[in-house]
Amino acid sequence: MNSIVAIVGRPNVGKSTLFNRLVQRREAIVDNTSGVTRDRHYGKSDWNGKEFSLIDTGGYVEGSDDIFEGEIRKQVVLALEECDIIIFVVDVTAGITPLDQAVSNLLRKSKKPIFLAINKVDNAMRDADAYEFYNLGLGEYYTISSINGGGTGELLDAIVQKMPEPEEDEAVNPDDELPKFAVVGRPNAGKSSFINALVGKDRNIVTDIAGTTRDTIDTAYNKFGFDFKLVDTAGIRKKSKVKEDIEFYSVMRAVRAIEHCDVAILMIDATRGFEGQDQNIFWLAQKNRKGIVILVNKWDLLDKETNTMKKCEEMIRKEIAPFTDVPIIFTSTITKQRLLKALETAVDVHKSRSNKIATSKLNETMLQVIQNYPPPAVKGKYIKVKYCMQLPTPTPQFAFFANLPQYIRDPYKRFLENKMREIYDFKGVPITIYFRQK
Repeated sequence: MNSIVAIVGRPNVGKSTLFNRLVQRREAIVDNTSGVTRDRHYGKSDWNGKEFSLIDTGGYVEGSDDIFEGEIRKQVVLALEECDIIIFVVDVTAGITPLDQAVSNLLRKSKKPIFLAINKVDNAMRDADAYEFYNLGLGEYYTISSINGGGTGELLDAIVQKMPEPEEDEAVNPDDELPKFAVVGRPNAGKSSFINALVGKDRNIVTDIAGTTRDTIDTAYNKFGFDFKLVDTAGIRKKSKVKEDIEFYSVMRAVRAIEHCDVAILMIDATRGFEGQDQNIFWLAQKNRKGIVILVNKWDLLDKETNTMKKCEEMIRKEIAPFTDVPIIFTSTITKQRLLKALETAVDVHKSRSNKIATSKLNETMLQVIQNYPPPAVKGKYIKVKYCMQLPTPTPQFAFFANLPQYIRDPYKRFLENKMREIYDFKGVPITIYFRQK
C-alpha cells in the first residue's frame, strides 16, 4: 500500500508551496472561496516509481502565539499518528523560533521517519545559515527552495528510500478477491447512515481483517445477494482528538480508505452541492486508479422541480471533466431510496475495473478507430499507430505502439480514451493510455 507523507510546520514557512511543487498541480489547493481556513490540501505524488499520498497540514485559526502553538501541537500529533513519514518545514530566514522548537520536541519522541526541510535556501550565504538548525536535535537536514524547486530532488530521494517496495502481486492474493468498497466524503454527508442502512443491525459479519495498523477495517458482508468488503472508516475510532480537528481527521480517513479500496463510493450532501473538498476526494480516487461511484445523498430534503436531478447531474459532470463517465445516483439514507441501486452500481464498476480485453479484439477495434481518425500530423510528419495491447496491471492500462509517440498530444489521448469507454464498458473506471515507440 502507498505511504502517506505529511508536511508539518508553523505558518508561512512555505508548506503549501512545497506541496504544490510535489503534486505538480497549482489547482491542488482546495476551494479557497469557501472561507474555510482549515481545509487541508492533499494529493498524489510519485518519485522514482514510488507513489505516495501527500498531505499539507495547512490552515490555522488566527490568534495569539499560544493559540498557534496549541493548533500546531494538535496537527503534529495527528500527523504523527496517521501518517507514515513526516516532512518538517522551517524557514532559514527566520532562524529557529519557539514554535519550531515546540514542534521538534514532539517529533523527537516519534519512531516515524522525520525529514527536516530548511526552506528558502536559495544562495550560499543562506546555506551557511542552515547550520543553526542542527540545534533542533533532529539530525541530518535538507536545504530546499520550494519556490524554484532547489534541493527537493535530494529530499525526495531520501524519503522514497524509507518507503516499502511496491507490492508486485496486488492482484493475486486470494483474500482480496471480494471487491472492497470505501464510503468516503465530507463530514455529515451521511456516510455512517449509509453503512448502517446497508448492513443493518443484524449485520452478517463473516470476518474482520485489520486492513492497516491504523483505522480502516475490512469487513466481509453478504447482503442483497452480493459478497463484498466494506472498508469501514466511519466511527471506528471515537477518540477525543477527533473532536479537536474533525476536518483533518476526516481527510486522513478518506485518504487511507481510498488507498485501501477497489471502488470509492463518494457521498456528497445534496443540500450543499459539489464542493471543493468533494472534488479533491474525487481526484484523489481517480489518481489512485480506483473505481468511482458518486452518491448525491439527502435528496429527500430538496424541493424538486421537473429537471432538478438533470441539472444537478450536469453540474457535477462539469466539475469532474474530462472524466465524466462516472455513475451518479441520487439517494436518501433516511427513506432508503436507491441504496440497493448504489450497491449494484459499485459492483458493476468493480467488474469493469477488472475487465480484460483480448489483444486481437482490441487491435481489431481500436486500429479501425485510429484509421478513421488518425492523430494529426506534426511538422509534416505522419504518425502511424501499429499495435495496441492491455498491460498486465490490476487496473485498466493500455499501450499503443507508434512510430512517433512523442508527437501524440493530450486531446488525441482523450479522444481514444472516450472511444474505449464507448466501445468497452469502463463506466466509473479511470483508464490509462501510454504511447510507446515501435
